[in-house]
Amino acid sequence: MKNVGINDLQNVMRRLRAPDGCPWDRAQTHESLKKCLIGEVAEYLDAVDASDDEGMREELGDVLMQVVLNAVIAEERGAFDLADVTSDITEKMIRRHPHVFSGEKAENVDQVLKLWESVKKKEKENGSPAGPASCLARIPRNLPALMRAAKVQKKAAEAGFDWPDEAGVRDKLREEIRETFEALDGGDPARIEEELGDLMFTIVNLIRFRGGTDASEILQRATDKFVRRFQFVEMELARSGRAAADAGPEELDRLWNQAKSQEKRS
Repeated sequence: MKNVGINDLQNVMRRLRAPDGCPWDRAQTHESLKKCLIGEVAEYLDAVDASDDEGMREELGDVLMQVVLNAVIAEERGAFDLADVTSDITEKMIRRHPHVFSGEKAENVDQVLKLWESVKKKEKENGSPAGPASCLARIPRNLPALMRAAKVQKKAAEAGFDWPDEAGVRDKLREEIRETFEALDGGDPARIEEELGDLMFTIVNLIRFRGGTDASEILQRATDKFVRRFQFVEMELARSGRAAADAGPEELDRLWNQAKSQEKRS
């Protein structure tokens, strides 16, 4: 099927959305597909991390399918179609690379990034209504939550809204921990969630303030560590034909500490 192109994929998705097509595909909306798209992108990133070319090829196809399906849904509504999507992004890439297409000069990555931001700024000025826009307005709400929190904090800091030093962030963290425990003792679910959110936001702020690795990567490493240790527990229990649900708390704790000890020795 080497001669199959994007128009063929578009026609497949139209067929699936037809009245006699697939019930699942016909039921989808832009909103219902949000998590599907995030999931497909995440699977592609896992393939990148594994240097898995075959996996990357497959997962890019799944991401492309999500793009085409959303475009077909929009086409049905008369909003836009796949040709509009490809036309818009082609024009944007030409417009944002004037050093390639329009004679501007950019000889290194830093100069390219500055030129890119300059073009983006002009686009915003040309397309925005009169009046000042918030520096936070264009940060997507649907970014992964930790990434969005870090971006919001960074933009606010660039605008001059930041702690003078790390001591202020530490004090805020102590305050949020105290308020979280007060909420837990009070038992109000809404307040507990609010205080837990404030606590997480402050932890992200402390990570940002200290520089270096971002909050998402730090949490990813902590999650990886939990996965390694839990899989060790699973494997040890599997030797006797059991699962984690078959073991008591004391045995699970012993195996967990054994997994920790092995990590320290290696």
